[in-house]
Amino acid sequence: MGATVSCCMSPGGSPKLARRAVELDDYPITTTGDDVSEDTGTYLQHISDREVPDELAQESNPSDNARASTIFLNKSQTDGKCVTSPGLSKKYSSCSTIFLDDSTVSLPNLKSTVKCVTLAIYYHIKNRDSNRSLDIFDEKIHPLTREKVPEDYYSVDPEHKLIYRFVRTLFSSAQLTAECAIVTLVYLERLLTYAEMDICPCNWKRIVLGAILLASKVWDDQAVWNVDYCQILKDITVEDMNEMERHFLELLQFNINVPASVYAKYYFDLRSLADDNNLNFPLEPLDNQRATKLEAISRLCEDKYKDLGKVTIRRSLSADNLVGVRTTHAVLS
Repeated sequence: MGATVSCCMSPGGSPKLARRAVELDDYPITTTGDDVSEDTGTYLQHISDREVPDELAQESNPSDNARASTIFLNKSQTDGKCVTSPGLSKKYSSCSTIFLDDSTVSLPNLKSTVKCVTLAIYYHIKNRDSNRSLDIFDEKIHPLTREKVPEDYYSVDPEHKLIYRFVRTLFSSAQLTAECAIVTLVYLERLLTYAEMDICPCNWKRIVLGAILLASKVWDDQAVWNVDYCQILKDITVEDMNEMERHFLELLQFNINVPASVYAKYYFDLRSLADDNNLNFPLEPLDNQRATKLEAISRLCEDKYKDLGKVTIRRSLSADNLVGVRTTHAVLS
């Protein structure tokens, strides 16, 4: 990520197309030892020294602590207006038909998740506190396109459809997953909290691009290289992508960890946001094939937990269950 030996600088393409081995022996890492003085050697900071204090995570960082409320859900409830137009009527299960959606916390629906994430970004921009920004994310200084933009582009809030088209293009071209979209939103809110900045019309594209770039590298096993994003966004350079990625990581204090509890919180808050704005996840009636599959999975999980219970649980004996109690003669001295 911006280092001398990095996938960012490779002209060969993405590892999704081809992998290239790197000899680690040519780039040794120097660590401190007992026989190394303070003036010599390279000091490698322990990861625990770089973690955010628990007090800060508890109070103001929902991206670090699962008990803190997400920022986008609070902002979406400030005005109480629905952004999206009401679509088809919501389907409800009955005695004869059960409707289920194909989105779960472990395997979310891609299209619906991207819509919810872009709606959360829209509320961030619309209900921002101020216009605090940094030069590295300012499109006036680092434009993403050479085309002439409207004069009011940097002062008018973008519509939800515009944000959705921008994110959808990146996800479809780079073949990213729905889980990556959720992690993108986590990194975005973590950036706004750590750097004490706002996402506004002049910086939202570069902030979202940086969050997607980092989330795809952290989440996907075969990440997309920076040069591949330059093929999607024709007018941006690899050097600009590398510089933005380095600044993004520094502002995050290199904290790219996303606990499972935080991920689950963001997923269910996105579901709540979808319900409040008529973004219903696609529902399908439960058929015999899907019911049989769910029953098989349920039985497999039930048998698994039964086997674990036999190993871990120790049952105590009661006096009612004692059979054939033996009596011994007391020895008096």
